[in-house]
Amino acid sequence: MTECNGEQLEFHGLGRRAVVARFDGGAISTDGGALLLREVEARTGLLAAVAEQFTDHRDPELIEHTVGELVSQRILGLALGYADLNDHDRLRVDPLLAVAAGKDDPTGRDRRREQDRGKALAGSSTLNRLELTPADADSAARYKKIVADQAGLDRVLVEHFIQSHDTPPETLWLDLDATDDPLHGHQEGRFFHGYYGNYCYLPLYITCGEHVLCARLRRSNIDAAAGSVEALTRIVVQLRAAWPQVRLIIRADSGFCRDDIMAWCEAEGVDFVLGLAKNDRLKELSLHWRIEAQQAFLDTGEANRVFGEFQYRTRDSWSRARRVVVKAEHLAKGANPRSVVTSLSAEEADARPLYEDLYCARGDMENRIKEQQLELFADRTSTQTMRANQLRLTLSTVAYTLLVALRRLGLQNTELERATPGTIRTRLLKVGAQVRVSVRRVVVALSDAFPAQDVFIQAMRNLAAMPARAGPA
Repeated sequence: MTECNGEQLEFHGLGRRAVVARFDGGAISTDGGALLLREVEARTGLLAAVAEQFTDHRDPELIEHTVGELVSQRILGLALGYADLNDHDRLRVDPLLAVAAGKDDPTGRDRRREQDRGKALAGSSTLNRLELTPADADSAARYKKIVADQAGLDRVLVEHFIQSHDTPPETLWLDLDATDDPLHGHQEGRFFHGYYGNYCYLPLYITCGEHVLCARLRRSNIDAAAGSVEALTRIVVQLRAAWPQVRLIIRADSGFCRDDIMAWCEAEGVDFVLGLAKNDRLKELSLHWRIEAQQAFLDTGEANRVFGEFQYRTRDSWSRARRVVVKAEHLAKGANPRSVVTSLSAEEADARPLYEDLYCARGDMENRIKEQQLELFADRTSTQTMRANQLRLTLSTVAYTLLVALRRLGLQNTELERATPGTIRTRLLKVGAQVRVSVRRVVVALSDAFPAQDVFIQAMRNLAAMPARAGPA
């Protein structure tokens, strides 16, 4: 790392005044909003629950960073916008991040080795042990001894979702989708995907509203729906254990219209609304509605939609006939038909609202994927093994969940109550803060030029009004 603290930077002058700068301000953080994230953790216990899914085989007499502190540091770093482990080689001196991560000595003054004093947090070489420890590591391993339980981490996401409800919901819509995660190296599980036109992973996402319940990394040489039944089974068991009477409906595009998924839903009492790919038989069955839509367009010159439905079964791939709803639409550029297969009856949802109100609402889950990949670095899967890359994806998902919890618990009735995680980070968390640590207090002086002071104060008031569930260490 380049040591440049003493280097003076000379900028364009202001009149007769010279403008100079150095990186020598001392205990100043650019992330004053980390204090809000710490309060969210105190109300949810999310980071503590994640840390419990790691088994630490290190000698407790020889360590200075607990698993809880390492996990908190890494996830808070992602939430605050620091994608790479290398960023922590500088961040380790940030006393405010140390406070948020639960370090008893936020200045690092009492570290054992002289070369570490003044650096309260772990560097990249220590943090990467979270990701790179193999599943079979034990106390005899030489360096990497912190083993993640991926199944346990998966459970935490659903448990947090359940805990976020004050009362049992009547109905939950579970949205499924796959996306590409482009790869630029030779990672394990790397394959070329013809549709996306690049080497990539093909992660599976399952969401419910603003919550991500599953983020599963997969090879890309598979069907888009592969592993969906297994993931749904795990999630549904957890949800029904908490809410036995809840009605569950899955929703996805035609990539998930597979007989094994629909048959599983029918066997488990889960409803579904799934896109159905075009084929010649569907075109034949929907012909009169398509002609009607075309004629209406020719008569008025305006786009027109006509809806119809019928019972449909494929020749070989489906085990039974199912209700199919057809949207016959004609636009200036031509016909635009779509079909949906569902377990919902006509009494529960007529054809038009089924398509327009229920099925099309699945598009919102694509925003969850964008927020994960573009704002929480879910596509930073550059390590060699799929296990390590899966853990990175999971930690990104937890960072997203932490920011969503801040929005839900702290930002109601503020201008940021509907903001994306990236906007929350930029507008609310990135505030300059001077930190003074004494024996009895940690005093944080936030910038008085911070534009979102009112929102920050209101968020803290909202959080303070809630009881602490499991405070930070």
